[in-house]
Amino acid sequence: MKRFDPDLVFFEPRALDYPLGAALFHDFTASGVPVKMTTSHNQVTGIPGDTEIEQYRAAKRTLVVGVRKTLDFDTSKPSAEYAIPLATGCPGHCHYCYLQTTMSNKPYVRLYVNLEEILDQAKQYIEERKPEITRFEAACTGDPVAFEHLTGALAKYIGFMGQQEFGRLRFVTKFANIDSLLSIPHHRHTEIRFSINSEYVINYFEPNTSTFAERIEAAGKVAEAGYPLGFLIAPIVEYDGWQEGYGELIQQLKGRLGTTTSRITFELIQHRYTKTAKNTILRRYPKTKLSMDEEKRRVKWGRYGKFKYVYPQETETEMKEFFQREIMEAFPQGEILYFV
Repeated sequence: MKRFDPDLVFFEPRALDYPLGAALFHDFTASGVPVKMTTSHNQVTGIPGDTEIEQYRAAKRTLVVGVRKTLDFDTSKPSAEYAIPLATGCPGHCHYCYLQTTMSNKPYVRLYVNLEEILDQAKQYIEERKPEITRFEAACTGDPVAFEHLTGALAKYIGFMGQQEFGRLRFVTKFANIDSLLSIPHHRHTEIRFSINSEYVINYFEPNTSTFAERIEAAGKVAEAGYPLGFLIAPIVEYDGWQEGYGELIQQLKGRLGTTTSRITFELIQHRYTKTAKNTILRRYPKTKLSMDEEKRRVKWGRYGKFKYVYPQETETEMKEFFQREIMEAFPQGEILYFV
């Protein structure tokens, strides 16, 4: 698996006041990576490229190291009470990703270095809600595992939550570099979920992420380390042979996880897109094989008066029944949380 190492790094001045920020500045300057200063991530300029595609690809290799200024956490219902800040962005090039539109003009990666302040705020939220459990989602705006070798932030968050009677952490990832997390005393207070897909979908639509085999092996290690484990199978894509491809995925998971009796959760999401996302995807990945033909879709209305294109009802029903049957046969102890 190729890890994320940026080609260009920007630092906000305040980031240097924190030990992690100072250490990253030292490491990047010593390694010869071009380092620039910026007053704010909103003021980042000079990302190379003559076309939108070139600038987008360069931005995906650009890192902004800064301070999380707003310590009020966003809500993250229904999966968690709060989204805990850690990083924004992802080095992956998944053609369908929702970050294509939510971060359309700022696809560079942002890391926060004021981790202690963020965890102090998390502690305050936990205190306010106890004795209820307070859950924190760490992957709402990016994939935190992709940057763990740079910051060690997830290890810090996991260790913190392991000590909290009423606090829980959860995150989802497409990356397999989780070895540094395996020996942390997590006390089962952190749930690690893997975004997994058929080999066809990973190969064609998820460039620059961990491979099919790497993710399955990483999931096995996480289970052996005693973490609560889940899988996000998304997006479920219809293609010639999709049943065989997804059936192989489930059997490979079963083979690696063995006879574990621990509860395993599954979240199932069919492929969907908006017209805005489609236009952005086709500009950035003009040769994509991702099918986005409105004539073969149905409209599904969402929040805020927006709508998305999803599969016809007949296809959706076939997918739902297929996954319910295959998953429950392979994992009797498994739980399908939803299919949407």
